[in-house]
Amino acid sequence: MRSAMSFRRDTLTKPIFTLARGVLPAMSDTEREALEAGDVWWDADLFTGNPDWSKLLKVPQARLTAEEQAFLKGPVDELCAMLDEWKIFWEWRDLPQDVWHFVKREKFFGMIIPKEFGGLGFSPYAHSEVVRKISTRSIAAAVTVMVPNSLGPGELLMRFGTREQQQRWLPRLADGRDIPCFGLTSPEAGSDAASMVDTGIIRKGEFEGREVLGLRLNWHKRYITLGPVATLLGLAFKAYDPDHLVGDQEELGITVALIPTNLPGVEIGHRHLPSMQVFQNGPNRGRDVFIPLDYVIGGEARLGQGWKMLMTALAAGRGISLPSLSAAGAAFAARTTGAYARIREQFGISISKFEGVEEPLARIVATAYQLDAARRLTCSALNAGIHPAVISGIMKLHATERMRVAIDDAMDIHGGKAVIDGPQNYLGNLHRAVPVGITVEGANILTRNLIVFGQGAIRAHPHLLDEMNALADTDRERGLAAFDKAFWKHVGHSFRTLFRAFGRSWTFSAFASAPDTGDATPFYRQLSRYSAAFALCADMALLTLGGALKRKEMLSARFGDILSELYLLSAVLKRWQDEGRQKEDFAALEWCMATGFRTIENRLAEILANLPNRFVAIFLKLVVQPFGARVLGPSDRVVHQCASLVLEPSAARERLTPDLAEVDDNGGFARLERAFKLVAGTEAIAKRMRAAHVRDWKEAVTKGVITQAEGEQVAAARDAVTEVIEVDDFAPEALSPIYKKSSDVHQFFQELGEQRAAS
Repeated sequence: MRSAMSFRRDTLTKPIFTLARGVLPAMSDTEREALEAGDVWWDADLFTGNPDWSKLLKVPQARLTAEEQAFLKGPVDELCAMLDEWKIFWEWRDLPQDVWHFVKREKFFGMIIPKEFGGLGFSPYAHSEVVRKISTRSIAAAVTVMVPNSLGPGELLMRFGTREQQQRWLPRLADGRDIPCFGLTSPEAGSDAASMVDTGIIRKGEFEGREVLGLRLNWHKRYITLGPVATLLGLAFKAYDPDHLVGDQEELGITVALIPTNLPGVEIGHRHLPSMQVFQNGPNRGRDVFIPLDYVIGGEARLGQGWKMLMTALAAGRGISLPSLSAAGAAFAARTTGAYARIREQFGISISKFEGVEEPLARIVATAYQLDAARRLTCSALNAGIHPAVISGIMKLHATERMRVAIDDAMDIHGGKAVIDGPQNYLGNLHRAVPVGITVEGANILTRNLIVFGQGAIRAHPHLLDEMNALADTDRERGLAAFDKAFWKHVGHSFRTLFRAFGRSWTFSAFASAPDTGDATPFYRQLSRYSAAFALCADMALLTLGGALKRKEMLSARFGDILSELYLLSAVLKRWQDEGRQKEDFAALEWCMATGFRTIENRLAEILANLPNRFVAIFLKLVVQPFGARVLGPSDRVVHQCASLVLEPSAARERLTPDLAEVDDNGGFARLERAFKLVAGTEAIAKRMRAAHVRDWKEAVTKGVITQAEGEQVAAARDAVTEVIEVDDFAPEALSPIYKKSSDVHQFFQELGEQRAAS
């Protein structure tokens, strides 16, 4: 046996090993550290081509503790009641002082900080639920709360800080004595952290009256959320040791440190205005700022480890904050757009009856269902201590992109109601905020084209990372032995995947593995088929293109889209199962599956049409897509049923849009909810009036079609609808300082007209 393995290694594997080492592209330190950060999870199962569905269904549902529920029903509801989004972004351009005091006092900034350090010690799911609820009331407040609990000093200190650092800083962050921010992006380096020019030179210097070994820092950062009000800045920079004060290496690499913003040389800039959003955001600089080495997070031992630390932290934070805000936005769009379509009439009928409205409304509804399913599943992993790096990237990318589509659809259906700004417009500011989510925490273009598949193919593939590590081993003999073992496992895996993909494609997945989940069982079979097709095509692309695949960004993006769909559709299936297979929700499940299958089949067809090796492409087409891309998307029946989920008060509507921030005020959202309930409650009365061809309720009472009490109900409903469809208008002097009063406007234009006539 041993001699046979030696023969295989020396005769077959060695030439392949030599060739592969010659073509393996160089990997930068930042790329390697990004790859090594975080964990793999369900994405690894999807990459096998044969996912174990029982493993997915056994994942515990994310749930709140009694303490976390009390926080949502107590301080979170109180905070929502204090928020007036119109005044925040139009009048004050900031959260009012009483809100700042409240979020500090109630420890909103310390949700993830353990109780031993004075924080709330909440789970990732509780963090997600808090952000989700606040997001439906105020984007500015949601961002303010989520940033200290996401990527920043708190998370980094908890994971990498020394005990002394944790004891010093975490209590201050938890109770709001310190407001944190994190400085990563600079004018020279956005997504390309390797281009960072911010520096820290190891020197001896004086700090607080004593000479210590430390860092002299110079930096310029921008787009820093909470930067203008922060008292503690987490800073990423490149550390250098030209005098070899801590070791033999001169360039130490990206490092992260804590910078109190009151230190000499720290310059806090003015505020940015990101897409007219007024959460605190701005630039800052440091000129010859000196800090001791124990301000480096993790101390001297962590010099040069900053990028890996950041990527590890991001693997968790990126899966919580923006996906929570996006899920909230989609749910809010579903609830408000369904209600508005139900009460708004054109041509004498509710616009919800128009198929042209049903189609985008169904898309909003299904998007809300899917995003919350994926949010919950991802939080389940995070609750279990898993930090799925690839899945977090998928979540950030697709949550924000799909929210963008949902909000655009909502704007289209609302028409002028959502276009005219004012206190009664409950969608306008959310629409303006969408580009911010698309851009931050990794630009979506970069994430889609380079990260999801580029990182996923290496981390989640069962053998590829082992092969790459073996090829990069400086000990050639040890590397050859490891490569021999991994490579032939990979070959066996590829052949199994080939036969699996062939069988499932030609039989339309009739015999693919699937759990017994009632009406959803065929969907599992289809996903098993697509997983095998994806795994086979990915292997063939990696085999034929090698390192060149890294530069084929459009191919990489298409593979990433398939992997993303496999994960998101898995989440939808799990949600439907976890919620007891609700029949009313099946239309949303069907819409998601049909749309996802269409995307997968189209992306497979695009990959096969553009794969450079045409022989391999033709072969793969015969194996994985012999009959072409056949899924057309959701049927008209499914679209109609999906849209109808939010057109009447029902348990399904509540499951789809749970626990939004409904404040009993006279705001636009509250008015809409009241009108919706009144219109739905008088539908039977209105139906009798239509049958009698009577529109005026008083006439209907006179003719005996309805009673006086019923007529008054109809009148109340119509008054409520009128109140909703009204839009805000403003006196000229309220909008422009040019005019002191309305008459000034008329006088100005009258004089202008006279001047033109005279000329």
